[in-house]
Amino acid sequence: MANRPFHLAWFLSQGYGPKSWRSTWPGSASDLKRWMMPDIFIDLAKGMERACMDYMIIEDSSNLPYTYQGSHDTYLKYAASTPKLDPAVLVPWLAQATEHLALVPTLSVTEYPPYLLARLTNSLDHVTEGRIGWNCVTGSNDGGAQNYGRDKQVPHDERYDVADEFADVVTRLWEAWDEDAMVLDPRIPMFADGKKVHPIHHEGKYFKVRGPINAPRGPQGRIPIVQAGGSPRGQQFASRWADTIITEGGGSIASMKAYRDDVRKRAVAIGRDPDRIKVLFLANPFVDTTMEAARERRRLDRVQAQQHMDAQLSGMSRITGIDFAKFDLDAPIPATATTNGHQSTLAKWIGKTPRSIAEAMTSKSSAIDYTGTPDHVAGLMAEVMQEVGGDGFLLFNGYFDRRYIMEVCDGLVPELQRRGLTRKAYAHKHFRDNLMEF
Repeated sequence: MANRPFHLAWFLSQGYGPKSWRSTWPGSASDLKRWMMPDIFIDLAKGMERACMDYMIIEDSSNLPYTYQGSHDTYLKYAASTPKLDPAVLVPWLAQATEHLALVPTLSVTEYPPYLLARLTNSLDHVTEGRIGWNCVTGSNDGGAQNYGRDKQVPHDERYDVADEFADVVTRLWEAWDEDAMVLDPRIPMFADGKKVHPIHHEGKYFKVRGPINAPRGPQGRIPIVQAGGSPRGQQFASRWADTIITEGGGSIASMKAYRDDVRKRAVAIGRDPDRIKVLFLANPFVDTTMEAARERRRLDRVQAQQHMDAQLSGMSRITGIDFAKFDLDAPIPATATTNGHQSTLAKWIGKTPRSIAEAMTSKSSAIDYTGTPDHVAGLMAEVMQEVGGDGFLLFNGYFDRRYIMEVCDGLVPELQRRGLTRKAYAHKHFRDNLMEF
């Protein structure tokens, strides 16, 4: 039986921030100081387009974390989850450097009014000619809330109630102009037909928006939504709104399959076609010319991480809002631990020791080790997708360098293409159409 093709995308974890500053291949000294310029991200986007990948998500958060030891020092020491520039600023640079690749900024429903977000994404959809997506997130860190005039984030499940109403408003604003509203006839004259432009007059529990958006419908109309909800309430939200879901899926093949099956079941229950939701699983490949070379690089990566345990613990603290400096490194996390942050993450950690979690994080949280030659890793990916059923992988590396871009885009992906597992050319102009191609 022939393998069915799967999708590839890239998760720009740690956002629009410094990437290769501690790498053995950091680039030139001037390059190091210019981390805020789009150069390395343009190189990544071009590599992804050579590899015919679907999209790049630009992760984001808008606070300088301070959860670990009650201080921002550790985060600044490692450039961990900070600094980050605004992802919406990076999108036009990447769009100009590419023709087909879709670009997906992270924009939080707890940090934007719906109208502003609808207008920004609609504008980006116009200028990219239909290559934009929206990574829809809810703020999980109280530090972020405090930068927007609130003491803390809304309770976890209620954040998704807010997001449901928010997504409803935004999608209606995107569609407030009929497709043929723009007449563009200078003789009549008629730029747009007022009867085909509609206020939405929304008055809900959380938002009040008159509409319409003050710009025509974008090339895609309804912009593809990316979502990563891992909790039951998050999965419910994703199965209603998401066109593509990003997830670890639990890390093992069985749990990945169970996660995808659950999302598809939820979609059917609310009347959606499950094939219109593409579930992409996080993968952190390490490829080199020999198995030994790849394994040695993975080993060195782990050693480096274990020497800087505070970097891992500070990340765990940021994700959950719990200060892991207060726990004994070798005592299991008690079942009484609770979070208003990433609940699905904490649930996986209960009963494990902080040290074991930190060490697992150094191997990039997956039970499947994508380390080896391009041939080996491509074969592994093929097996995983065949067992899981689809729909693809979301590649990531928080602190990549240019060498890593080439190893993946010009080493691993050509092997996947040779096996007929990923596309060799883009069939469509718009993000949504490429995403739904198979």
